Amino acid sequence: MILRFIYCGKIDLDQLAGSDILNLLIAVNEINIQRLIDYIQEYMIKNKDNYVQQNSIEILEKIHQNNAFVVLQNICIKKICEDTQILLSKFNSLSASLLELILNRDDLPLDEIVIWDNLIRWAQHDLNISQVPDPAQWKNDKKTNMENMERTIHRFIPLIRFCHISPENFTNNVYPFREIMPNNLVNSLVQFNMTRNQQFNNDRRPPRSNIDSVIIDQNHIAVFANWIYRKDKFYGYIPYRFNLLYRASRDSNTAAVFHNKCDNKGATLVIVKIANSNQIVGGYSPLSWDISGARKFTNDSFVFSFANRDDLQNARVGYCNSDSHSIYCCSLNGPVFGRGSDLGYYNGVWYCHENFSYPDVGIPLKVFNMDDYEVFQVVSN
Repeated sequence: MILRFIYCGKIDLDQLAGSDILNLLIAVNEINIQRLIDYIQEYMIKNKDNYVQQNSIEILEKIHQNNAFVVLQNICIKKICEDTQILLSKFNSLSASLLELILNRDDLPLDEIVIWDNLIRWAQHDLNISQVPDPAQWKNDKKTNMENMERTIHRFIPLIRFCHISPENFTNNVYPFREIMPNNLVNSLVQFNMTRNQQFNNDRRPPRSNIDSVIIDQNHIAVFANWIYRKDKFYGYIPYRFNLLYRASRDSNTAAVFHNKCDNKGATLVIVKIANSNQIVGGYSPLSWDISGARKFTNDSFVFSFANRDDLQNARVGYCNSDSHSIYCCSLNGPVFGRGSDLGYYNGVWYCHENFSYPDVGIPLKVFNMDDYEVFQVVSN
């Protein structure tokens, strides 16, 4: 088959199983036919999607250390991030090098404590030692087992984002394994979890997230969590999930579709990208949207503005004052914040007529067009 491609420039993969095509790809790489390598990768992605989906881990084990297969590698990682059960169901079988690659990802949408728990089980499985959750209950060779686990897990400790593990989970799931961690790290974590009011070891890594957005990334999520939680700086575990309900460019930019997808969903975050600028504005309400025609009040709603969405430090937020009109629910409008429409949507455009129910945070006092807007349901973990 390879010879036919060399002499005729043609190859037929339609009759081959996914595993055979993968083996062919590896064989082609050994003789370095780059054009055929690229073709086979693209063929697998377009025509063997089910095989790639079901065997992402097995494929990565064979190709992740070879840069020639980066296209297929990225697709496999994308599928894992979209469906983390693919990873969790085969976690114990991962090679150390592949596990390290995966734990370096920012877009792996797993709670950090889930990653830690699976890492511990992975090491215990690899060493064939007790998988009792609390090592204090290990009956035999505890010291030896801990020493072996420390050697096995040492390379992965810097990849764990401990500042995004809740104090309760730290106490119950991490601290019992303190003997496999550096003493200075354990001491810092104990102090951090007692106070939660200072940056942990200058670790500014955001929580892992595969946020479904064309406007923001996981760094913005940490800022929004601060504001919802009403903290100036929130360095620890982020207790919310942000689930995309609506995107104007995807779902149709109408009030009717907004209400169809976003009504009666509880707390929501609205994010608007202003056209011809890098500014994003929006608002948060813990109250549900609906079409009742009612004006609703809460002290916990807010509006915000990032004059430059890439500059998180200068973002501005303003909470609802004592006015009774935090949000306005109407079938003809999309989201509306405030009595005088401090920020609102009507008939395809956004507007800010006055700062009445919320303080001025830098939202343009005018009618303005948008590139897109998104609405996320905010769910407490």
